[in-house]
Amino acid sequence: MFGEYELKHEIGKAPLGMLYLAQNPRGGTVVIKTLALATEFEPRDQAEVRKRFFREAEAAARLRHPGIRRVLKSGEDNGTAWVAMENVTGKPLSQFTAPFRLLPVEEVLEMTARAAEALHYAHRANVIHRDIKPANIIYDPVTDRLKITDFGFAHITDSGRTRTGLVLGTPSFKSPEQLSDGKVNSASDLFSLGVTLYQLLTGRLPFRSESMIGLIQSIIARPHVPPSEAREDMDTMLDEILDRALRKRPEDRFSDGAQMAAALRACARTVTG
Repeated sequence: MFGEYELKHEIGKAPLGMLYLAQNPRGGTVVIKTLALATEFEPRDQAEVRKRFFREAEAAARLRHPGIRRVLKSGEDNGTAWVAMENVTGKPLSQFTAPFRLLPVEEVLEMTARAAEALHYAHRANVIHRDIKPANIIYDPVTDRLKITDFGFAHITDSGRTRTGLVLGTPSFKSPEQLSDGKVNSASDLFSLGVTLYQLLTGRLPFRSESMIGLIQSIIARPHVPPSEAREDMDTMLDEILDRALRKRPEDRFSDGAQMAAALRACARTVTG
């Protein structure tokens, strides 16, 4: 048991814990994500990590949007912090980033627009995701539902040192400011969404390097290859959208998720019309 939820079986692993399917006493099932505080973090850091965990979980639980996976409850049992989340169907968009598995351009634009709108809602509630990437966006083609998951989890260990030295988050999708001074705002999420869009459209990342230092330098200071050069049949209007989304300075990007969503839908009408 975690709180009132009875575990049914393990469904996966998280970077510092596990994922379980659990029975909701109110009916249906939930997904439990755990954070092994006692075993994964140094004793001197556990109090701060615990504080961050529950602060982020409480902030995420206040979000009510069809494009955001609901956080239902959080707690701690025997040194393991946990959060109960809505059990959603579908596949992470990371399954559609290989060059031979790309989705149609119009579908990618609509999905990204929905994600941008969901981020706009969260940002207006002063909640920043910090780890937007295809793996954290789930889409169900049967119900046509898209949901962003794992709000706030990338922030949990910002000041904590894990026993194994594991670094959470995905450098390839981080914004320049996240990798330089660590300052994060809504524009940081939109940059990461731009990286996500680029990969979903082209099957490659806009910033690449053989070394971690080279990758960070590329994200911070080097221009990306326009998507029309990375994929022959790409409309140049997408070059303009991604050029803005991936600008190095936060103030030069889209002003908010609603503006980015509007640009994506206008582009979709041009591409498909």
